[in-house]
Amino acid sequence: VQLVESGGGLVQPGGSLRLSCAASGFPFSTSIMSWHRQAPGKEREWIATIFISSTSGSPKYADSVKGRFTISRENAKNTVYLQMNSLKSEDTAVYYCKARTGWGTEYWGQGTQVIVSS
Repeated sequence: VQLVESGGGLVQPGGSLRLSCAASGFPFSTSIMSWHRQAPGKEREWIATIFISSTSGSPKYADSVKGRFTISRENAKNTVYLQMNSLKSEDTAVYYCKARTGWGTEYWGQGTQVIVSS
């Protein structure tokens, strides 16, 4: 099983980044995918979830990112994305993707660093 995040980096406040998480080794299309982040000195926090399909429910977002971040998935590529717009310094963190399979098993990626700074 692998979850590999990419797309992190240094961006100025107000800028945008698109994170990707490529999955393998488990049934991606039937797994609930989510993004989490951990800022320095803070606990890891959930920020967005996307369900198996739109019939399962609309994507959910933490209040801190609602209206700025968009989670999406491309099952044909076993990939989940996080489009981040209007970035703020407080968005600086390591970003992780997580998979929850239909059996309830959870997998985490290794994380990608996002730094928002001028």
